[in-house]
Amino acid sequence: QVQPVESGGGLVQAGGSLRLSCATSARTFGRYIMGWFRQAPGKEREFVGAINWLVGRTFYTDSVKGRFTISRDNAKNTLYLQMNNLKSEDTAVYYCAAGAATPEGPYEYWGQGTQVTVSS
Repeated sequence: QVQPVESGGGLVQAGGSLRLSCATSARTFGRYIMGWFRQAPGKEREFVGAINWLVGRTFYTDSVKGRFTISRDNAKNTLYLQMNNLKSEDTAVYYCAAGAATPEGPYEYWGQGTQVTVSS
């Protein structure tokens, strides 16, 4: 399986937490930058954050800094997005992406997305 597969989305109240997972093949996971994007209804897809495991750095868009954390489990070829203190404006379809040379992309592989809905 080359394409990432996201899971963990759902409905949560404002202030709550969710953890998204992104499973992929070792080959895809080995692409050293993996990222998360989201697309809200009627809006363009936006960068949420990324991780460059080769240098041990994470990158986040300003609106999620201090609330979201990206991590990876190399043994499981899985990327995570821990989302805390969720807000209604975080409601979107979240996508996992892999295979970029820079955090903002472009990315070579994309998952199908998982819906996150935050109720106020």
